[in-house]
Amino acid sequence: MTEDNGLERKFARFGDALEVRDGTLICGYASLFGAPDQGGDIVQPGAYAASLEELARNGRRVKMLWQHDPAQPIGVWDEIREDAKGLWVKGRLLETVERGREAAALVAAGAIDGLSIGYRTRRAAKNDAGRRLLTELDLWEVSLVTFPMLPSARVAGKSGEDLIDRILRDMAATFEGARADLARR
Repeated sequence: MTEDNGLERKFARFGDALEVRDGTLICGYASLFGAPDQGGDIVQPGAYAASLEELARNGRRVKMLWQHDPAQPIGVWDEIREDAKGLWVKGRLLETVERGREAAALVAAGAIDGLSIGYRTRRAAKNDAGRRLLTELDLWEVSLVTFPMLPSARVAGKSGEDLIDRILRDMAATFEGARADLARR
């Protein structure tokens, strides 16, 4: 998590986070509920609901940016919704934008495999372990990024690797990281 003028960022890489179809259509999870990131934050189910409703009511959209740079929009998110797993996004990289073409090529090659949310915290609480539980967020943007804060997750790219094997390996890495973190405390 980083802060810039009050806007926080939460990076994520998930086994099924990002899929590219036809070179420009991307979809997947930008955030998973209940998964602690490297900063110790845990997004709770329903955290995005009020923000998504407000955006829809005002006819506004969450921005699709390159590496959180507001000067580099690379596409549009056509659908963003919460489900039981997390925040699911579907959008289009714009081929008429140079950075959009570059992003599509980098994702297809596996060089970029992360999504990250830019948000402001409206409500949060601490759990018994001192982790921040994010219960209401004001979602501003979802970016394609190089380095996510959830290192155990990985984007589903165009490789031949079996998705279930990746998810199991990522889960094992997550548990190992949590074990090491607990051992340090």
